[in-house]
Amino acid sequence: MKHPTQHPETLAIHGGQSPEPTTGAVMPPVFQTSTYAQEAVGQHKGYEYSRTQNPTREKLEAAIASLEGAGLGVPTFCCAFGSGSAATAAVQHLLKAGDLVVSGDDIYGGSYRQFTRVFTQLGLRYRFVDFSRISAEEAIPEGTKLVWLESPTNPLLKVSDIAALAARAHAVGAIVAVDNTFATPIYQRPLALGADLVVHSTTKYLNGHSDVVGGVVVTANPALYERIKFLQNAIGAVPGIWDCWLTLRGIKTLAVRMARHQENARAVVAWLKSRPEVARVWYPLDETHPQHALAQRQMSGFGGMISFELKGDLAAAERFCAACEVFTLAESLGGVESLIELPAAMTHASIPPQVRQEIGIADGLVRASVGIEHVDDLIADLERALRAAFPG
Repeated sequence: MKHPTQHPETLAIHGGQSPEPTTGAVMPPVFQTSTYAQEAVGQHKGYEYSRTQNPTREKLEAAIASLEGAGLGVPTFCCAFGSGSAATAAVQHLLKAGDLVVSGDDIYGGSYRQFTRVFTQLGLRYRFVDFSRISAEEAIPEGTKLVWLESPTNPLLKVSDIAALAARAHAVGAIVAVDNTFATPIYQRPLALGADLVVHSTTKYLNGHSDVVGGVVVTANPALYERIKFLQNAIGAVPGIWDCWLTLRGIKTLAVRMARHQENARAVVAWLKSRPEVARVWYPLDETHPQHALAQRQMSGFGGMISFELKGDLAAAERFCAACEVFTLAESLGGVESLIELPAAMTHASIPPQVRQEIGIADGLVRASVGIEHVDDLIADLERALRAAFPG
């Protein structure tokens, strides 16, 4: 990284990148190849096989590393994977049978499924806790090897004190991995708060156009990087080269997109709070959020993720989502278009109903990914949907 002190808005466009040396191409080209010619046995130009190294993927990794490492003053490293779930799995593969993982209780349903139905079969032990309600000392016992958290969480947007959790984890010899998908490095940089690893589903905000699936793991710890890099190559869950190129292109507009997502989300939150059909709204930058002060302290902003609970039953919530037109009824998030979904029946359906109730994921909970359309059209769409859901 030539200028590690540059702002994220600049790094999103220039970080880890420079014109291609042969032609001077400003945008890194796509190296659509599986293998590379060698000058002699074992003598090559740094590239042997595209599962192991590819110049296009390396540009993507360098760009994201520069964003998450902004202001650290030390080198930052990134490994790209074929999905956010593959990146999550790579972190779990750092452990061995019998190791204890302390995870947030409110996490992406796919991560919960992976932990409880895949890695427990391999001998890992998981403890699920609400990091926003108990102290770091209570949450993380002696013997913990990994602390896994989302902040803000999915879908209840709880905010955890990353610095306090990292300090406690390091005191007991554990590493800390933070899923930073919702906030992005534009608004939150967990490595600067003490985290050891940062994970992203690049499918979401980093790419931003709902046309790519991918994930990354980022670290400033060279030893952890070498272990993740080994797993990336050995397991082979790497992204396709065109996926890397599309994500790299998407990152260039990340800062301006996140600003518009946030602007629209704030307006939608204010409108939802005024509606009698809405029981509660969750958004970290809103003063009614339980961890609002913490969010202000460790985040410089937030994007377009809103959760809100409708009054009424599941049928009313289903009518509401089905009636939306500008908001597309779909899973995923972070694209330029607005999406809406019911976590209990969609993204978090893999979590048992009793566990969802204990966490607070009600049947009427709606998760909205507010896009960058005109906010008046978004609010008008939600108003039409409320009328359809509550005809009386």
